[in-house]
Amino acid sequence: MSRQMNRLAVESLAAGGLLVGMLLAGAWRPVQAQAVAPVLGSSAQDRQSVTITVYNQNFGLVREVRDVTLTRGQTQLEFADVAAHIQPETVHIKALGREGSLRVLEQNYQYDLLNPQKLLEKYVGRMVKVYRYNERTGRDEEFEAEVLSVNQGPILRIGNEITFNFPGRFSFPEIPDNLIAKPTLLWLLDSRETRQRLEVSYLTNELNWKADYVFVINEDDTRGDLTGWVTLTNQSGATYQNAQLKLVAGDVQRVTPRARREMQMDAVRAGIAQEAAFVEESFFEYHLYTLQRPTTLAQNEQKQVTLLESPGVGVQKRLIFYGQPYYYRGSYGQVMSNQKVGVYLDFRNSENNRLGMPLPKGIVRVYKADGTGAQQFIGEDQIDHTPRDERVRIKMGEAFDVVGDRRQMEYRVVSSCVSESSWEIELRNHKDDATEVQVVEPVGGDWEILSSSHEWRRVDARTFTYTVNVAGRGTVKIEYRVRVRWC
Repeated sequence: MSRQMNRLAVESLAAGGLLVGMLLAGAWRPVQAQAVAPVLGSSAQDRQSVTITVYNQNFGLVREVRDVTLTRGQTQLEFADVAAHIQPETVHIKALGREGSLRVLEQNYQYDLLNPQKLLEKYVGRMVKVYRYNERTGRDEEFEAEVLSVNQGPILRIGNEITFNFPGRFSFPEIPDNLIAKPTLLWLLDSRETRQRLEVSYLTNELNWKADYVFVINEDDTRGDLTGWVTLTNQSGATYQNAQLKLVAGDVQRVTPRARREMQMDAVRAGIAQEAAFVEESFFEYHLYTLQRPTTLAQNEQKQVTLLESPGVGVQKRLIFYGQPYYYRGSYGQVMSNQKVGVYLDFRNSENNRLGMPLPKGIVRVYKADGTGAQQFIGEDQIDHTPRDERVRIKMGEAFDVVGDRRQMEYRVVSSCVSESSWEIELRNHKDDATEVQVVEPVGGDWEILSSSHEWRRVDARTFTYTVNVAGRGTVKIEYRVRVRWC
């Protein structure tokens, strides 16, 4: 058979003497077909370890080590069980064995996932079976149908009719090759070994965490027990069994293409639980919190883990009466009547105050026991990332029994951009006990206090304050005169 094929080839080329000569001289050789690299697979069952680093900006870094079987030479490896929201351009693969034993020739990310809509789309122009239940016979009736379109629902040709909204159950002869059940990385590898330990890392979206705090304060509002919780949300499209969990707190810069939507503590410090779930350390210009035990992050799961427990944190309750800079640039008269006085809790994030761990941003919810001992919710506020030794201020709400009035008693224009004004602030305390109120006056421009009934303090170039004690069921009036130049 081979001789006959060669003879036919020579006869067909007889018109080209040069080619015939090359053939007879042995200079021409048949082209060998290139062998196709075998396709092997790897799943989550091959994982030896997995580490998840979650950033509080709705993305995470997945790093896993797998023991995979390959062939020497070129191999196609289907690396399954990766996150559905993976960023393929961030994938990094490294062989942990002998240096130079593995090369990555090509990478593809297969994400055309199997679902009813995709399956119908792949069968446009092809025949399927549709089964419709017949109530009269009590059996399914079978129909041969050609899928014409799936735009806003399947359009079918059944016999000589074209129909849509046809009730029934679709049956397909096979799954198309270009549809996969789960996201998969496909690599073309050149390996010198038949087994490799691969370290694969990549970024994925839809991994997130946040911090929440519960602060229970004592009867006289001087101390409280602070508990921090980490809430993890995994919607990345993958499950990570027995993962080492790390959390990064900080504002990490990320570049987002316009065409795509936004898809050191060496030991636990005094005051924090001695067997804390997380250990914190400085990391670049951020902070890293590492869970001290493996945990499983299941897909579409929300998990809570204790971040810190600090009993007996010293706090200071403050009542603050705020003004506004624009008050000093016009004639107003009665500026504010029965103005609410804000209630705040201050504490310092220091070792001396039984804290000292950098606190990730989150919501602090505050509770206090009532007369029967039952805990009642009394307010919440958002805090930003707070380094150790910094002050934390939580706004609780507005005081019920402490109010104030603010009146402009006189306003005089000195020049085109200079004015003088006299003010009266009246603070009224309707409680039985005395309370301390801080009055904060933001001025703006260049200012000078010309006279004052109470001692005041300059906070900065644009702010001065008063701190007064208001007796139970008592009233305090603060009067001052100020000159302001704003140009």
